[in-house]
Amino acid sequence: MTAFRLVNPLQMRSKSIAFIGLGRMGSEMAYNLFSKTFAREQDARFIVCDAVEDNTYKFCNNFAKQFPGAQISIAQTPLEATLSSRTLITMLPSTPHVKSVYEENVLPALASLSPDIAHETIAIDSTTLDVSVAQQVATKLNEIGVTMVDAPVSGGVTGAKAGTLSFLVGGSEEAYIQSHPVLSLMGQRIIHCGPSGAGLGAKICNNLMLGVQQIATAEAMLLGQKLGLDPVVLSSVISSSTGNCWSLSVNNPVPKALPELSPPCERDYNGGFASSLMLKDLRLATDIGHQTSTSMPLGLVAQSIYADMIKDDPNLENKDFSSVYQFLSKK
Repeated sequence: MTAFRLVNPLQMRSKSIAFIGLGRMGSEMAYNLFSKTFAREQDARFIVCDAVEDNTYKFCNNFAKQFPGAQISIAQTPLEATLSSRTLITMLPSTPHVKSVYEENVLPALASLSPDIAHETIAIDSTTLDVSVAQQVATKLNEIGVTMVDAPVSGGVTGAKAGTLSFLVGGSEEAYIQSHPVLSLMGQRIIHCGPSGAGLGAKICNNLMLGVQQIATAEAMLLGQKLGLDPVVLSSVISSSTGNCWSLSVNNPVPKALPELSPPCERDYNGGFASSLMLKDLRLATDIGHQTSTSMPLGLVAQSIYADMIKDDPNLENKDFSSVYQFLSKK
């Protein structure tokens, strides 16, 4: 660990990028961001931070081997990462983690810096979380002159690894323009959705539809097989008809239904978007629906199905959410 220990946090702050949160998505996003930045600026400094220390060491060790000469270090806390970096990206599990990282670490760190140095900072949060909390955090950073955008992603682990993510950005036009060069190193489509919180709103609406679609896809594939249809044939028919959707044509839940692709079902539903995260996003959607008096009958049903699934079989919690097919097949 000492080989990657961060020393002199304020030194080279203007050329430093910190990434906090090295989960399945974050580690791939950080790798693309750092490697592409290093190819252009070999004097750049990279800093990582994660609640699981072993994640940071593995990431740094791998990156240093692939990019000899790259300056990469481990921050022990998000506070230390913030002190060290003008550009800060966070990719965290959920709302409580964002509140903790920003309110207990990022804000105090920025407040300890001189205004001139703090004002140079840009914070990008790609977590999917409660819209109101994201807006509150952004307001607090804006009040001390720091630029912040919410920039949740679409594209999953596959898109993160390939650098083809879509970023749904919420913030001022100026903040969007400032964040664009950073986000473009990790994704292909950078969409300005509106003011603070708008990126999250778009992401939550998308995942509301996605969660419902995946259940409907599972139901259709189960029904088709009961009627004697070959899953390959049924998938081909629907994918060229009005029922086509990503949940069928890319994330098909039936093994061998997409001979030319390899969705998570081909790996025992490993390596995709965890069912627990889909449940989290559906809860965010239905909570906002309640707050805005929006009727959401399908969203509520989908939420209860994923909740029952995880309760019934905890092993499915970290499996791709298309494993709802397995859950429904046993009913």
